[in-house]
Amino acid sequence: MIVVMNPEASEKDIKMVTEKLKSMGFGVHLSQGVRRTIIGAIGDREKALSSGLEAMHCVEKIVPITKPFKLVSREFKRENSVYDIGGVQVGGDELVVMAGPCAVESREQLLQAARQVAGSGAKFLRGGAFKPRTSPYSFQGLEEEGLKMLAEAREETGLKIVTEVMNQHTVDMVAAYADILQVGARSMQNFYLLREIGRLDKPVLLKRGLSATIEEWLMAAEYIMSEGNYRVILCERGIRTFETYTRNTLDLSCVPVIKRLSHLPVLVDPSHGTGSWHWVPAMSRAALAAGADGLLVEVHPNPAEALSDGPQSLNPENFTNLMASLRSLAPALGRSL
Repeated sequence: MIVVMNPEASEKDIKMVTEKLKSMGFGVHLSQGVRRTIIGAIGDREKALSSGLEAMHCVEKIVPITKPFKLVSREFKRENSVYDIGGVQVGGDELVVMAGPCAVESREQLLQAARQVAGSGAKFLRGGAFKPRTSPYSFQGLEEEGLKMLAEAREETGLKIVTEVMNQHTVDMVAAYADILQVGARSMQNFYLLREIGRLDKPVLLKRGLSATIEEWLMAAEYIMSEGNYRVILCERGIRTFETYTRNTLDLSCVPVIKRLSHLPVLVDPSHGTGSWHWVPAMSRAALAAGADGLLVEVHPNPAEALSDGPQSLNPENFTNLMASLRSLAPALGRSL
């Protein structure tokens, strides 16, 4: 449930209500909006309704949250969540583009990619240092050496870093280098990992699982937020269906659905969503039109020689053309780039 405070409620009033809820055994989460403060209370709703809270002068009303996800919901927070990540606003009016190779393969490859995507207007460099692969014989990533290369690329280009963390044992290592921790589709329901990341003060990019429903995806975000980390960004990357002409089925309908259900920013990954670079520009523009707050795009200096996901990676020229088309489209949709 949520406790909606009166607009005139003071900091002392908010503290008093918070402490009362805690004394009753509730988990308390504070959301301070532009006009008023909302206190999320996780616990027995009937106990709260009989507690006399609603009779307090500083409390406007108590509202039950009917959905299984609480902190993620629009009921908990009406305004869109916007996160400042190193000076870049994620979830605001600007379409934020995160681009780079699927995997960090070498220092030369990564720096070349970083320079190219930065020159075209990307704000984040994506690149995997740890690579979960279907085959154990495929390239598995450079691990910490790859993280060091990402940090070097950030130092040279100014791009922020988003990279995947695969298990709870490497969370601290990846967090020491990354600006955003990515939870991949295969890890979306690794609840031990979600809880560990939830205890960090570090933004999280949570990808949708291969066969996950929207509710399951939002519940995974709830795991992270329930531990105290409220900076969660959702990323649609395609789901597994019967279709074989694309790698996955990119569910763009989830963007407006999520926007109605939740206050969290939503990004779209058209590279994994389609599996072919040919379809990435069209799906990127469609994602912008659907209301996405950003894109996660794979770009490689030479896709034909990529160690992973070459067929779905844009080359630098195609990425530059994509960014130009997005700049033309964005103003018509009330966005900037």
